[in-house]
Amino acid sequence: MFRHLAGVVDLAGPRGDGSFIVAAAGRLFTLSRAGALQPFARGPGGYSTPIGPEPYITPAGDEPVAGTRCSFSRGIIGIGADGRARRFVSLPAGAAPNGITFDSTGRFGHRLLVTAGEHGATTVLAIDCTGRVAVIISHAPAMEGGMAVAPASFGRYGGDLIAPNETSGRVFAVAPDGTVATLAVSGLPHGSDIGVESAGFVPAEFGAGDAAYMADRYTSGNRHPGTNSILRLPGSELIKAGVRPGDLLVATEGGARTIAVRCARSCTVRYIAAGPAVSHGEGHIVFTGG
Repeated sequence: MFRHLAGVVDLAGPRGDGSFIVAAAGRLFTLSRAGALQPFARGPGGYSTPIGPEPYITPAGDEPVAGTRCSFSRGIIGIGADGRARRFVSLPAGAAPNGITFDSTGRFGHRLLVTAGEHGATTVLAIDCTGRVAVIISHAPAMEGGMAVAPASFGRYGGDLIAPNETSGRVFAVAPDGTVATLAVSGLPHGSDIGVESAGFVPAEFGAGDAAYMADRYTSGNRHPGTNSILRLPGSELIKAGVRPGDLLVATEGGARTIAVRCARSCTVRYIAAGPAVSHGEGHIVFTGG
């Protein structure tokens, strides 16, 4: 356990100053590498959501978005530099958003990627900085939670959207043309509120002095009730376990059991760590060293 925080559900970043953004109890905070928390976007028109849902978050890059004359640094998504929260886009009726990330590699045109679940299937949406929504694929396998776009070094899946599925224990890759492939079977316990939920790629500059972080959300009545805290896995321990930059880390919702996935011509899966048995992992895995 790195830092207690009631209602913590997701982390994003790091930002330019090295801090992370944390979503907890319907509000946002900044989290320094030393563990200091500060309220974020709390002014007039600031950010707030109901406490019950799982509001996943992601930072947007400032690369020009393909086919537009804007970037997300000017197209303010959700929360602008002024700390004000704005509705950026409305999703199709009936779509329940359950995952979000930003395409930093460019294979999706530097767009925001959102998954939405409906009737046991998933629609993957790409949203540009003008608010235009395009469907990458509808009726994809169920996927949710922390997801990320793979770096170019990730073998045949470089630049694809990578997303876990807790009920099957599988990790999927979605290509820009909508093709979906199973890149790995986690080998971990799976099922609702148990299986793989969180994911993140180890950054290129990651070293022994860095660390990985994820949210451990308290969930009343669950077999893995969580601890209302942010979990930290030191870089020295990850490196000792054979993890290296470019690897994908995927963790379960129940117990934060963690694997590393490495893809070249084929993909390999290695079990590397577990959190406290009571852990209830949520959202993205984020790293210093990025």
